[in-house]
Amino acid sequence: MSEYKPTIGLEIHVQLATKTKIFCSCSTEFGDEPNTNVCPVCLGLPGALPVLNEKVVEYAVRLGSALNMTINKVSTFYRKNYFYPDLPKGYQITQYAIPIASEGFLEIKTKKGKRKIRIQRGHIEEDAGKSIHTGDITESQYSYIDFNRSGVPLMEIVTYPDIETAEEAYEFLVLLRKTVRYLGVSSGDMEKGALRCDVNVSVSKNDKIGTKVEIKNLNSFKSVRRAVEYEVKRQIDVLENGGSVVQETRHLNEKTGETVAMRTKEELNDYRYFPEPDLPPLILTDEFIEKIKKELPELPLQKEERFIKEYGIKEDYAHDIASSIELANYFEAVCRATKKPKEVANFLMTNIMKYLNKTGKQITEISFNEKKFAEFLSLIDNGTISKNIAKEVIDQSLETGKSPKEIVKERGLVQITDEDAIKEIVLEVLKENPKPVSQYLSGKTQTIGFLIGQVMKKTKGKANPQIVNKLLRNALMKMKK
Repeated sequence: MSEYKPTIGLEIHVQLATKTKIFCSCSTEFGDEPNTNVCPVCLGLPGALPVLNEKVVEYAVRLGSALNMTINKVSTFYRKNYFYPDLPKGYQITQYAIPIASEGFLEIKTKKGKRKIRIQRGHIEEDAGKSIHTGDITESQYSYIDFNRSGVPLMEIVTYPDIETAEEAYEFLVLLRKTVRYLGVSSGDMEKGALRCDVNVSVSKNDKIGTKVEIKNLNSFKSVRRAVEYEVKRQIDVLENGGSVVQETRHLNEKTGETVAMRTKEELNDYRYFPEPDLPPLILTDEFIEKIKKELPELPLQKEERFIKEYGIKEDYAHDIASSIELANYFEAVCRATKKPKEVANFLMTNIMKYLNKTGKQITEISFNEKKFAEFLSLIDNGTISKNIAKEVIDQSLETGKSPKEIVKERGLVQITDEDAIKEIVLEVLKENPKPVSQYLSGKTQTIGFLIGQVMKKTKGKANPQIVNKLLRNALMKMKK
């Protein structure tokens, strides 16, 4: 198996987040009643003419620039001809000979380090409608067409076959989704069809690329990984048994994790591409392109690396925080208010993320803002609450929306720092636990952890841990003498 080298390429359709469609003024709103956001243009009625949406061009240039691509000042539209019920014109308007963007790359992080995955092209095109099939072979079958999606703008990103593993394909897609969200050009929601992926897979024993098989319509990052892993193994098995891989289109069976043959793969000439006569070449000025490039935000990997360098936080924390622009903005806002990035990162990635995962809320929907976070950290710094109690305070603040000070006051959580009061409890614990005391005195000093735990239990976690530790050691030292 290790003799074979997998070669993987991705074709990703990114739905651009414009309010209207690419060639008409119909809404792109997801989830509206079927066939309500339609007009003669997106229904392909005779005589209707397309008019290019300028926002689509702006978003495409923004995404192409972020992916280190050359923006072509002149690009052209073509008709891609094929018959399918959800394509009312019988052709799709797309870019073919000269796309709006070409020759770029996206750098991903792998276990072996960074890798550049080259991007061949990025072109804009219209989406088709959506077919909905009901029933199965045991009952009446119906197919419905919703043309709301017809004419929704897409940018197709086509990579070179530089990807070598299922994990690399997964990492590329995850980073691409982060990027489009940072740029604001797409929601990247795969469950809503805003990011759709086809995968090309081949295997060979040498540098020559093997026979390519395309796996269509993968609807999640997990599905991409499963499809690639299965298809690589399947093709190797075919070759090992003396067979030859057939160039075809396959589909992933989500239940079994197997790919299933759909049809033989179309060739380019099957689509009979020819220039779109109703749209002139798209001509961009240097000023238009440069303005968009200057407005590009800091991207996920840049932000991640800056967080590690500037704030000194752990690499995995930086990676997770930078994965979402909203999370990253929240983190930086709190850091500015508190000047304590490591503490902020720690509570953010433990208590706050646990709360978000449990409730399904977004970071922008919680009331625990930078002011409450600063108040919370000051309660720890001035000794009002212990770090143990702090976890309870932040959890309660997230749940109730109350300020940390309110919660500490209402629940009586102020830290005990009175040494005389703590000393009494220490002596009680030593008296009640003769065996661990004896073990400590005989050299098993790790038992002090148990004794500290007993003191904290008696004080309901309110005793200052440093004072407890000091008083316990002093008392045990006296017992030794």
